[in-house]
Amino acid sequence: MLLDGDEWRRRFAEIKQEAWRLETLPQYLVPQEAADFAAFREGRALTPVTSSPYTDRVTRQRAQGKRNGRVHIVTRPLSAYVQFEFIRYYGPHAAAGEEVRILDVTHRTNPLAGVQDFWMFDHAEVVLMNYEPDGKQIDRELFEGDVSPFIEYQRIAIRESVPFEEYVNGGHRA
Repeated sequence: MLLDGDEWRRRFAEIKQEAWRLETLPQYLVPQEAADFAAFREGRALTPVTSSPYTDRVTRQRAQGKRNGRVHIVTRPLSAYVQFEFIRYYGPHAAAGEEVRILDVTHRTNPLAGVQDFWMFDHAEVVLMNYEPDGKQIDRELFEGDVSPFIEYQRIAIRESVPFEEYVNGGHRA
């Protein structure tokens, strides 16, 4: 089953314990970001998104004892998009309470090679994020199998990564 609109948003709104994301690509082509990303590439100053429906939800859920997290797998030099994402989103998301982590595989084997992007909700439901090689999203697909491998991917990603703030302050683990 493909997810969009209200069905997609409902998954975030109704988490009982956790929404968690694995990001594996060096770039995501999001139409709503195109102008800001172009401005960033041209060297114009970026304003971090400090308040948005996303950060508001993360803050509210954090106060309720729920977790939101992600690990992004990167290599250095960081792509222009990852640099944009760090400034525009990750700092504010971490400040809102999201557990943002970075898994740098520049000088080591990627422990999650071949694993595609996904969201996992409450260790019970997985949504596969399907992208073109250039980062353009194709669709979101509800995974209809055993989620155990994804729970293990999450465990590995967290174990092998460092918190975002540590990473940007020079704490690379590679």
